[in-house]
Amino acid sequence: MVDLIMRDILGTPAILVGLFALIGLLLQKKDIANVISGTLKTIMGFVILGAGAGVLVASLNNFSSMFDHAFEIQGIIPNNEAIVALAQDAFGAETAMIMLFGMVVNIILARITPFRYIFLTGHHTMFMACLIAVILSTGGFTGATMIITGSIILGALMVLLPALLQPYTRKITGSDDFAIGHFGTFGYLIAAVVGKAVGKNSKSTEEIKVPKSLNFLRDTSVSVSLTMALLFFVVALFTGPSFIESELSGGTNFLVFSFMQALTFAAGVYIILAGVRMLLSEIVPAFKGIADKIVPNATPALDCPAVFPFANNAVIIGFFFSFVAGLISMFLLPLMGLKVIVPGLVPHFFTGAAAGVFGNATGGRKGAVFGSMANGLMISFLPALLLPVLGSLGFQGTTFGDSDFAVVGLILGGLMEVLSSNILFLVIVAIVLAAIFVVASMIKRASGQNDQEGKQEAM
Repeated sequence: MVDLIMRDILGTPAILVGLFALIGLLLQKKDIANVISGTLKTIMGFVILGAGAGVLVASLNNFSSMFDHAFEIQGIIPNNEAIVALAQDAFGAETAMIMLFGMVVNIILARITPFRYIFLTGHHTMFMACLIAVILSTGGFTGATMIITGSIILGALMVLLPALLQPYTRKITGSDDFAIGHFGTFGYLIAAVVGKAVGKNSKSTEEIKVPKSLNFLRDTSVSVSLTMALLFFVVALFTGPSFIESELSGGTNFLVFSFMQALTFAAGVYIILAGVRMLLSEIVPAFKGIADKIVPNATPALDCPAVFPFANNAVIIGFFFSFVAGLISMFLLPLMGLKVIVPGLVPHFFTGAAAGVFGNATGGRKGAVFGSMANGLMISFLPALLLPVLGSLGFQGTTFGDSDFAVVGLILGGLMEVLSSNILFLVIVAIVLAAIFVVASMIKRASGQNDQEGKQEAM
């Protein structure tokens, strides 16, 4: 009886993460009220996450049916919250364990390597943990081997990617007060490189005046609602009222049905975000408190909006041109035999805006435009290439949206095809060690170039 109870506890992701939150709160010597509240909120976060998934799946299925009928092609909507929520039933426990022990590896690597970065973007930690769990499972990893391997991969990414981007982050902020801890790093790196290549003598975006009326797009709920309403209406017009009203809406007017499905999708995302926030609000502070004691002088790696105040105009420009690149990609992907990736305002706003800031830092206005377009192309083509690697999850109408998820997934998927799980574990450890030295040398080189450029500008 006890064994069955323990198996059910350890096999229920919500309770499992709640136990880790409980331990973390007890280690911080919180009072009994905070311990009870924090533990229950963590468990409730997972429950809310699952509820949001149900709402969102219903809307996604209707959109996919409409898109298929209208264009005879299957449209995929990248959404990190959606794909993670869908994966919870099959990979919930593994995701939770990889996430938690990945944080521990992050702290250890920050302590023993030159990269003293503590990754504090908790929801992205969970998203990457889920991706890693899914990819490793397709390669035959199970149990402790999966947890250990996944934790090493996640922890290494949490220190190496902020470190790799830091020379450009420093160029934006003028200091090392914080780093960027967001798994859109490769998109930002490409934006900075493209900006440097095309933006010689280009003036900064901050010399342009942009209407404040566009600031409403920063509200995730509003931006998701507007995007999905626009997409549903466009697809509905091509689909036609007869199919929608006879097959999907039960007789409800096809435009009214489309509008309500758009808001249903937005509501699902809102519910999922609420669950994620509640879940992580207790875990991340616990790990930060531990990290502050173990890793003195650690640099916090924050979410990508941390750079937005340094170039407000680049934020709007970056979002717009990233989204334009997404629209262009939607028509190019079928020509290459790939699934259509439908561009969404949320990934294109946050990663496109950040890419615009990085592109502006290295190449002014031209850098912001072409750098963010490069990001838009990446988050359109890379998710399409990732779909087959996700196994059964690749058929759910959604996928991971930001560049790092696709890059990591494609690399791991490629290794899975040529290596056994045991050999792969050793290869991953070797790659982590090699990456530490490679990233260190790249940072040193980039920092030297930035210093030299600064001296030239001063002259």
